[in-house]
Amino acid sequence: MQAPLISLLTDFGLTDTYVGQMKAALLRIAPNALLVDLTHEVPAQDVKAGAFLLWSAVEAFPEGSLHLAVVDPGVGSTRRAVAARTRRGDVLVGPDNGLLVPALEQLGGLAAAVELTAPEYWGPKQSRTFHGRDVFAPVVGHLAAEVPLEKLGRALQDLERPFSFPPPKEEDGCPVGEVLHVDTYGNLITNLPGAVLPARFRVHLGNTVIENAPQAHYQAVAQGKPLSLVGSAGLLEVSVRDGSAAEVLGVGRGARVRIEPR
Repeated sequence: MQAPLISLLTDFGLTDTYVGQMKAALLRIAPNALLVDLTHEVPAQDVKAGAFLLWSAVEAFPEGSLHLAVVDPGVGSTRRAVAARTRRGDVLVGPDNGLLVPALEQLGGLAAAVELTAPEYWGPKQSRTFHGRDVFAPVVGHLAAEVPLEKLGRALQDLERPFSFPPPKEEDGCPVGEVLHVDTYGNLITNLPGAVLPARFRVHLGNTVIENAPQAHYQAVAQGKPLSLVGSAGLLEVSVRDGSAAEVLGVGRGARVRIEPR
């Protein structure tokens, strides 16, 4: 049987050796594993940002993939380490701090989950500060080697849900949302799905008004001008041609976005 794809998402960065150590711990158990680096540049300890990025990526993977995600400011505390199988058949492994939940729901919801309480499936070295290497990566290696989820620990009914992405609202017949994420280009990605938007509309964001939205592509306006389109995640984005919308417009995550039908 072909090894499953394994995605990796962390806030470890690439300056230190943390990512390499985590991969080595996984490959030690499953040397033929196929690893896909989603990102290791989640802002440090920003669980919500990590949750959004994981949510935005998992649907591209084939059914039965494994997802290792570590943004873990509570490492070494009483927060649980978990593995969760989705109804689609994928398994997500990481801290039980909300990081995995949006991706879990994207893949059909929770089918089964365990707290990682079986140390025989952990690594040979244990530290209180590096569960990515010492607990999560070895567990994913064992999953890739076809160890059943149920052997990894105590069964759970659900995961912790300390936050959620707010759904769009409606005010006076107008869709209203907010910025969920600022990507590496400075694009402002909102919680407004393309399906809830009128055919043509005006975007109000802070002091900026974008006319004749949605634009068809990033070069539909003059250089340095704002635009709005439905991006690859299926969500409305606000961008600036050849620039950063976050910097030019002076707004970020949580900013209110109002759509005015035309």
